[in-house]
Amino acid sequence: MKTISTVLSVLAFIGVSILLAMQFSNKKDASKTKTSFAAPVKGGGRIAYIDIDTLQNKYELYKVKKEEFTKRQAAAEAELESSAKKMQSDYESLQKRAQAGSLSQSEGEAAQKRLYQMQQSLELRRQTLSQQLIKDQEAFNKDFQASLDKLLEEYNKDRGFDYILSYAKGGSILWANKQLDITNDVVEALNEMYKNEQKKK
Repeated sequence: MKTISTVLSVLAFIGVSILLAMQFSNKKDASKTKTSFAAPVKGGGRIAYIDIDTLQNKYELYKVKKEEFTKRQAAAEAELESSAKKMQSDYESLQKRAQAGSLSQSEGEAAQKRLYQMQQSLELRRQTLSQQLIKDQEAFNKDFQASLDKLLEEYNKDRGFDYILSYAKGGSILWANKQLDITNDVVEALNEMYKNEQKKK
């Protein structure tokens, strides 16, 4: 689910940019207040982060959905491959008949038309399956983001973080203090929500 990772990485980058902008705008007053760069910005600056890789590996609903999407993609590919093989077989059979001279012009034209329709149908099916899978993944990402937003709003009520960023290796945050990592808390809460929803079904 690269979309989740991308969205959260962008949000993290924006958060860091805002913090840096605030820090540099207060730099003029730094000599008077003797505030170091590492100190929290006045009126805020408490930060925590969520490790996206860990979240994806431990969040049960994410793992279930990932497996579901992988199976659906494999089934779609198998279906398309089977149709493509059938079309290839029909084409080879037609070619053999043409080479043997046992195919009339009208039969050849009809077979060619049928193969063209099969090809068009195959391409349409490929597009339909691909679009449906993308649509379902986007819907899951939207629901997941809404759940995460709701959970973090509740989680942060008594913790007072000003920013909760996303962290992923190779992302825009190059290093993170492990003491700021709230991933396990969030994963536990998300899994608890998922279990409760499963019980209601």
